[in-house]
Amino acid sequence: MRLARSHVLIGIEEHSLIAGAKAVEQAFIAAVEKQALSEEIRIVETGSLGIIGHGVVVVVYPEGVTYVGVTKADVPEIVSEHLIKGHPVERLRVYSPPCFDTEKMRTGLVHKQPRIVLSNCGVIDPENLEEAIAGGDYQALEKVITEGISPQGVTDEVTRSGLRGRGGAGFPTGKKWSLTAPGAEKYLVCNADEGEPGMCKDRLILEGDPHRLIEGMILAGYAIGVKKGYIYIRGEYSLPIGRMTRTIENARANNLLGEHILGADISFDIEIKKGAGAYVCGEETALIESIEGKRGYPRLRPPYPGAVGLWGKPTVVNNVETLANVAPIILNGADWFRSFGTETCPGTKVYTVFGHAANPGLIEVEMGTSLREIVYRYGGGVRNGKRFKAALVGGAAGAFIDEDGLNVEMDYDSLRDYSAVLGSGAVLVLDEDASIVELLQGILRFFRHESCGQCVPCRSGTNRLEAILDRFCVGEGSEDDLDLLLRVSRMMRDTAFCPLGQSPVIPIESALRAFRQEFLSYPAVATSV
Repeated sequence: MRLARSHVLIGIEEHSLIAGAKAVEQAFIAAVEKQALSEEIRIVETGSLGIIGHGVVVVVYPEGVTYVGVTKADVPEIVSEHLIKGHPVERLRVYSPPCFDTEKMRTGLVHKQPRIVLSNCGVIDPENLEEAIAGGDYQALEKVITEGISPQGVTDEVTRSGLRGRGGAGFPTGKKWSLTAPGAEKYLVCNADEGEPGMCKDRLILEGDPHRLIEGMILAGYAIGVKKGYIYIRGEYSLPIGRMTRTIENARANNLLGEHILGADISFDIEIKKGAGAYVCGEETALIESIEGKRGYPRLRPPYPGAVGLWGKPTVVNNVETLANVAPIILNGADWFRSFGTETCPGTKVYTVFGHAANPGLIEVEMGTSLREIVYRYGGGVRNGKRFKAALVGGAAGAFIDEDGLNVEMDYDSLRDYSAVLGSGAVLVLDEDASIVELLQGILRFFRHESCGQCVPCRSGTNRLEAILDRFCVGEGSEDDLDLLLRVSRMMRDTAFCPLGQSPVIPIESALRAFRQEFLSYPAVATSV
């Protein structure tokens, strides 16, 4: 077979599948075969190309031409005009500033990004082991084996890197590993349960480079002394569940999982556990209860999972993005990782930018990048030329940041000044017509629906919060109601059993701090996201 002169990358992920990505792929295959070009033009399924909300996205290499909104009816024209004649189809093409870097990849509409976690996403066929290895996967594992790096050496390197948990809390990863109690039987759990509205960055990582997660889990398991790992994944994630299942089987068949990996004294295997759709199971102890086959109720802590976790054994729970950072750190070193981000928050952060952003999508930028840059440079600003009103940063449990806060640096420490959190990595952009009242109502309805009911402050408090806000939505709210909303949410913060009940205070306080008058004057002419 001759070396392909062109590669057509089709972003296959949940959004594009709904838009007809599989039909587009089959149309490309048929059109290329019809022209007898199958050996010259390769059609590749890949993960997210960084562009969300623009239908099916296709990138043609080596030119790097990006097409959006592609349908199967457009395929013959792309093949005949671009792939055969060399003339891009301008009506489907989108442009981005020249931003190729020999070391740091970029794809699609986004500007140059220091991609660590997403370096292979949108570049390789995620289920092709050879392409994953060519993209750098399993090189860190090879380094550990060939250089004889000890488990403590892996932990020390991660500790020196300053990697903090990317699941929202920001706890130092190396410290979490080192606090794990000794024992012959331990477990590692990857938390891939994205149950919050707008959360999808972990799903896109799983879809785009599943081997990166597997390698990170092997290295973490080796460091902690674990031989069995679980990926607890949201049950609705059919594409990533299937992709992870096949990737695990492929890795196992090639001695990258199981006993004596690559002939070394490292043994580790992975099992997938499907979540049943409960948001509270994103909390690590509720997640552990769910894996054990029980109802997903949070546990009283202490003891912490590092001492008494899954089936009573020491257990480490890490987020997908956290584990996806481990292999690059081991391969390139802690000092390299610390060259990105800030002194107290090194590295990069993956975000999904959506809502009223002109170019919604998946990005990875350095910790400490300002909200303004995320919204205007990477998100393309506000769509239809409208004025920026606010951004909800961190998902449903995040904070509203208005125009005065656009210069805030997006890292764990800087956001404390705004009583905000990075949370899920979601950035919901809101234009001037968005209704903060209606959006907050949706958030509180979500918390009420997802409360597990175990503790009274959350069970009763979430119902009370929703009832109070409902009065504003029919034009009957008052100043006293706003004060009551704050009092109830603060009481929940101080007394609720787990982060679900403790979280509503963040969006409530931030919304009232910046938009109090909007609540008192509602209803007004407004359009929700």
